[in-house]
Amino acid sequence: MAPIPGSGLAKGLAVTLRTMTRKSVTAPYPDTQPDLPPRTRGVIGLFEENCTVCMLCARECPDWCIYIDSHKETVPAATPGGRERSRNVLDRFAIDFSLCMYCGICIEVCPFDALFWSPEFEYAETDIRDLTHERDKLREWMWTVPAPPALDPGAEEPKELAAARKTAEKLAAARTTEAAPPPVGTEPHADEQARAAESPTRPAGESKQQTDQPRQEGRE
Repeated sequence: MAPIPGSGLAKGLAVTLRTMTRKSVTAPYPDTQPDLPPRTRGVIGLFEENCTVCMLCARECPDWCIYIDSHKETVPAATPGGRERSRNVLDRFAIDFSLCMYCGICIEVCPFDALFWSPEFEYAETDIRDLTHERDKLREWMWTVPAPPALDPGAEEPKELAAARKTAEKLAAARTTEAAPPPVGTEPHADEQARAAESPTRPAGESKQQTDQPRQEGRE
């Protein structure tokens, strides 16, 4: 059956008339910011203090959009006679978001928790070359990273927190033991000092038999 001429136009006008009196649901962005989910993949923030320049994120990135430069520094020995050691110092950490496909592999493979998802998404640029953001910008985005969700009431305590808590308790117990005064009568050689004060002194080099000899002669 052939369609009636003008039926498509009539259906379109019907939809227009039906929605004309309804309230608009379009958010007036950017005046009204959207409510983003807590795990929104906006940009990647860098916590520079945790980065050890292991290069694992750059090697695992499928787009090769992470650029890292570093140099080595010699750290002096912590104790006298100890050995010097070297450490990597981060010079550059940049991500080219024009190539990034937001897979999150770099965040998952980072062994030191230096990369985090930020819900920030307003980083549009007029030039594609400006989408390569350096570590200063990545560090600013760390302030927008939401706090991790709370653990379930029945969940086990993370091993890292348990180990840190036990270490802190041991240090506190050791400091309390060092600061507490020793109990009375437990000082080293207290009994020997008391006996030495009560017994008569003898000249140096004189034995106990020589000291007791005059007493035996007086008795006879």
